This record gives sequence, C-alpha cells and structure tokens, in this order.
Amino acid sequence: MKKDIHPDYHEITVKMTDGTTYQTYSTWGSEGDTLVLDIDSKSHPAWTGGATKLVDSGGQVARFNKRFKDFGLG
Repeated sequence: MKKDIHPDYHEITVKMTDGTTYQTYSTWGSEGDTLVLDIDSKSHPAWTGGATKLVDSGGQVARFNKRFKDFGLG
C-alpha cells in the first residue's frame, strides 16, 4: 500500500437527533470529534412516514394539476 495517499481513519462519536450517541470509525474530523446530525433515520420523513412538503416553484405544480386533472390519478 502506498504511503500518504489515504485519509486518516479514526474513531469519532456520532450524535443522533434524539440525543443518543454511538462510536464509529470515519475519515471525518479528527480523533475524538463528535458529528452532530441534523437529519437521521429517526427524524427523516423517508423512514418515519411523516408528511412531505411540496414546494411549488413558479406554479409548476398548479399547472401540472390543471393539465392532468381528468387523468384519474387523484
């Protein structure tokens, strides 16, 4: 293996959104750092089944709904 081409692999602490923590190895940060997550599997709607929020940019969704209202999907 070539020297000095691989990032430093060390132990860090990961803090989940609910406050729980666990130890893992990563190339992120420095030895002993804590990675605080804003979104994780306990809070992201993809895993929790929460409501999704659709952002309508320039009326695109309204035009789509108007165009396909008789299509029978909704």
